[in-house]
Amino acid sequence: MIYNPMRILVTGADGQLGRCICDASESSDNEYIFTDVDDIDITDREAVNLCLKVNNFDVVINCAAFTDVERAEEQEEIAYDINCKAVKYLAEAAKKYSVTLIHISTDYVFDGKGNQPIGEGSAVAPCGAYGRTKLAGEKAIAESQCQAIIIRTAWLYSEYGRNFVKTMERLTREKDSINVVVDQVGSPTYARDLADAIVSIVDRGDFVGHYGTYHFSNLGVCSWYDLAKMTAEYTGYNGCEIRPCRSSEYPSKVCRPSYSVLDKAKIIETFGLEIPYWIDSLRKCAERIKQGRNE
Repeated sequence: MIYNPMRILVTGADGQLGRCICDASESSDNEYIFTDVDDIDITDREAVNLCLKVNNFDVVINCAAFTDVERAEEQEEIAYDINCKAVKYLAEAAKKYSVTLIHISTDYVFDGKGNQPIGEGSAVAPCGAYGRTKLAGEKAIAESQCQAIIIRTAWLYSEYGRNFVKTMERLTREKDSINVVVDQVGSPTYARDLADAIVSIVDRGDFVGHYGTYHFSNLGVCSWYDLAKMTAEYTGYNGCEIRPCRSSEYPSKVCRPSYSVLDKAKIIETFGLEIPYWIDSLRKCAERIKQGRNE
């Protein structure tokens, strides 16, 4: 039997998830093409359409996003361009050229006011600009009627780029004490684990016939305070005193969900995934940070 490798376009390749997908796909028999804004501006409809028309892609994995929740409150139009308009263009082109779209979304489409794991069918109610623009992107995919998988994730971190874990590693290394909120609860997501899941779904062809929305984060539950404490332990900076505080002590324009635990049952059962426990994944990431893989 002759095997014809699939061609997979990854957008937002310079971000932490894109870089982790690059690592995860190193041994793949399929061809992964990694692009960022310097290669293709996905907010340009004609550029997107031409890219998918001439390159014969089988799958597009969209990792591109405007994820700065603070800036989104002040620059919602820019956030909308990346989180919705670009997604709309990718979805329309995917529909036109029979390409499967895998798109990454967020727990911020929910208000985070519950106390039970959030399922895919839970009512959406974003309480900020970031969540609104990401939800608009999800709706654009649905309206396009393209073959798509939307994966909502939360608390994403890795050894790459800027994220909470790397910030805690730096602060606990530089400071004698820090305050971290204890009244926001969720499940951290190691970007490499999400990347491994995506590459597995793509390479096995499991996406065929299983289009829809899924939730993915590591197993277990913790607060930002817990995550900071464990980061300090695994990176070796226990000398810094980490003090718990409440969100109200940090006035912000952003309404952050107080409960962001995503229900992973659907993605586990559909694709046969084994999702690691958050502490185990944090330990692996901390080791990679200590080894210097943190450019």
